[in-house]
Amino acid sequence: MPAEEDRLLLIVEDDDSFAHTLTRSFERRGWRCLRATGLDDMKTLLDELPEDDELGHAVVDLKLAGGASGLACVQALHGWDPEVLIVVLTGYASIATAVEAIKLGACHYLAKPANTDDIEAAFARRQGDADVEVTERQTASIKTLEWERIHEVLAETGFNISETARRLGMHRRTLARKLEKQRIK
Repeated sequence: MPAEEDRLLLIVEDDDSFAHTLTRSFERRGWRCLRATGLDDMKTLLDELPEDDELGHAVVDLKLAGGASGLACVQALHGWDPEVLIVVLTGYASIATAVEAIKLGACHYLAKPANTDDIEAAFARRQGDADVEVTERQTASIKTLEWERIHEVLAETGFNISETARRLGMHRRTLARKLEKQRIK
């Protein structure tokens, strides 16, 4: 649990109801919350942040409105202050985006649904765990492999749906439908 003066949290989320729920949950735990809906909104908020406010934590949604990528927010936040602990939340989890989020400065990457307990625990686990069990790679289904490839190309294109569809050789609407579906394990 961060010190009382370090309990300012930035939430970058474009879904109003989820952002409202997350904000209320954190505020009940004593956090002060700021909210941005995307990169430009976040940059404006950071520019206007009083000098005596220490932003120590951020929760960033991976996929923002209009196909924008939360990875750009992670990169900008890390560039603004490398000490900010950033947790990326996503309903579109993939190995490619998890790796990119960590490389860009996130301390953790959580798949939705994640709750306040999960996020606070992620903030508390700043270091990796060398004792984590190493297991055999499980055989992935075709759907899982397709899902990971789509997200790898999405990350490469900066979450540009049209360019991703072109690179994958599929129609843009087909790709959009695949992205709207819930992941099947």
